[in-house]
Amino acid sequence: MQPDLKPTTPNFSSGPCTKRPNWSPIVLANACLGRSHRSAEGKERLLAAIEGTREILQVPDDYRIAIVPASDTGAVEMALWSLLGARGVDILAWESFGTGWATDIVKQLKWEDTRVFQVDYGRLPDLSEVGFDRDVVFCWNGTTSGVRVPNGDWILDDRTGLTICDATSAAYAMELPWNKLDVVTFSWQKVLGGEAAHGMLILGPRAVERLESHIPPWPLPKIFRLTKDGKLSEGPFKGETINTPSMLCVEDYLDTLAWAKSVGGLPGLIERVDRNANVVERWVRQTAWVDYVAREDANRSTTSVCLSIVDDWFTKLSTEEGRAVGKRLEEILAAEGAAYDIGGHRDAPTGLRIWCGATIESSDLEALLPWLDWAYSEVKATHSLVALP
Repeated sequence: MQPDLKPTTPNFSSGPCTKRPNWSPIVLANACLGRSHRSAEGKERLLAAIEGTREILQVPDDYRIAIVPASDTGAVEMALWSLLGARGVDILAWESFGTGWATDIVKQLKWEDTRVFQVDYGRLPDLSEVGFDRDVVFCWNGTTSGVRVPNGDWILDDRTGLTICDATSAAYAMELPWNKLDVVTFSWQKVLGGEAAHGMLILGPRAVERLESHIPPWPLPKIFRLTKDGKLSEGPFKGETINTPSMLCVEDYLDTLAWAKSVGGLPGLIERVDRNANVVERWVRQTAWVDYVAREDANRSTTSVCLSIVDDWFTKLSTEEGRAVGKRLEEILAAEGAAYDIGGHRDAPTGLRIWCGATIESSDLEALLPWLDWAYSEVKATHSLVALP
């Protein structure tokens, strides 16, 4: 039977993610618009965003935080171009974003002393093979595979290389061991449901030391430059952004930080995320046609929950037919207003990707799950009657 109850907010996209509960455009009324971002008021708001980030994420005092252009991608690229080239690099890749960083380092920066540890979707590389006398580039959470590193225990305390961590769908949702991480990047539009185009770059003392002692062997575009005359440029870490930010987006981020504080800060956000992931887990354990892409429970993401269709009927379809089934499933859910943007990533195995971040309400996930069963039964029942494209 088609369910009666629909999610109040059917937005389950894994980025940009849904806005915080009870958000409305009125929260942007005091945005510093029509003014220079370098005005006293503009810099005050940008610095408040940096300080609010430090407070909620519990970033150590000796770590520097900057707002940078081009979302998480811009933050990662800034770190790679500015910091690499001093020693060998190990790259961990188990989904599309890690693979993208490997491509940039190997094919664009053309750094020869590079080792790429790449495995299929659903698995983690062997973390014991990583060399910490080398720089290490990895994603904390694989947004397109639903696989994350279980913790930071595998990272050596006495490492001589840098750890560069893309944490865009983990920040504000998972514990990040700052003493293990020299560089952390993320974007506003993930766990806090902020707006796009701005990235966060967090540098530990060891990363700052590298910047001030190492000149990369390749040209650096202006947008990536973090030093001047061999010293760290302090401006970006005080709210003096490299390029012009959207003060409308900054105001929205300040609102989400205030909301995060109101729900208990980082512990409260993690609790919301875990509660949401548990709602989906209970359903997966009693549902025969789906299973997690992640092979091991300890490595399973709690934010970007990626599911494979494992029904015998589906597994016998061709790849093209399987893709068409996945697309139709997503279309049915969207047409009914039950779920938007819930399909797996284009590079991932066909299936579903359900965002369970902190801005999602558990009640909406509870309402969603019967719709998934109904939509799948509809697609399966009509498969023999309607030719798939």
